[in-house]
Amino acid sequence: MDSTLIILGALALSSAAATVAGCAEDLESDVGSQSNPNSQVQLAPQMGNIHRYFNKAISGEPVSYGLYVAVAGTIAWALMNIGMSTIFALVIGAGVAAFIHGVYAVSAYLGRIVGQSQNFGQPVYLDVVITHLGPIVGHGFIAVFCMLLAAYLATSILGNPFPLPLVALIFGITVGAIGSSTGDVHYGAEREYQKYPFGGGVPVANHGDIDIKAEIGIRNGMDSSYFCSKLGGPLTGLTFGLIVFLDGWRGIVGGILGNALGGSLISKSIIAIIVGIILVAVMVCLNRLVEVYARKKYGPYTDR
Repeated sequence: MDSTLIILGALALSSAAATVAGCAEDLESDVGSQSNPNSQVQLAPQMGNIHRYFNKAISGEPVSYGLYVAVAGTIAWALMNIGMSTIFALVIGAGVAAFIHGVYAVSAYLGRIVGQSQNFGQPVYLDVVITHLGPIVGHGFIAVFCMLLAAYLATSILGNPFPLPLVALIFGITVGAIGSSTGDVHYGAEREYQKYPFGGGVPVANHGDIDIKAEIGIRNGMDSSYFCSKLGGPLTGLTFGLIVFLDGWRGIVGGILGNALGGSLISKSIIAIIVGIILVAVMVCLNRLVEVYARKKYGPYTDR
């Protein structure tokens, strides 16, 4: 089979895995309130709002997911080097990372809530721990395994020169940063501050004054995940998938054009860099056009 077709197939599979990973990562962070509004959940008891949200944020998503995926990548890399099948090595690596993720989530939740119980009366709900832990670990396993698969394809077929653990670390930091930026736009104030007018932002005086009642019953992290599965999760996955696809695509184009021109490895790399700069310029122009269109169509927020 033509090597170019194999590379294109690997790139498509890697991009699809990255898309699933991004979606799962954002939904997992919404279940555990590790996205941007985590500080609002933390402040809620101080504002008199006793809640049933799961809150496991003791670090940002880029740091935590960089740790999970790097641990999984290191274990998988070591197992493959002693002769284990690739797929089993990836599954075992992601499984160990999921176990660490679960331990981290429980200790973070209990530490935060217990710290608020004496002074602000926030109870420790053990049923919240039990019902939220499964979705957190399950979504985390899917996210880590898909990123590990994308990292393996990058190092084994797509020509990435770095070792698997390092590529896995970079992917983990990247997806955490995307989930903390793209995904949070469709969570945060939209869900936790629905009693305030939409579009006006949240004044500092209202921080922590979150909604604790859902349409039916008491609101929790599972409810936030359901809401974010409509927009926040899919858009996070699409963003990460596009990054992986476009970055791999520019390298392929650089290689094809470099071979056609009879160039060396350096000239192929220069062509790939130029293609990347053109892509970034096109993205900046498109973003500006969308921003101008949105401002003209919806206008500035007013209090009337």
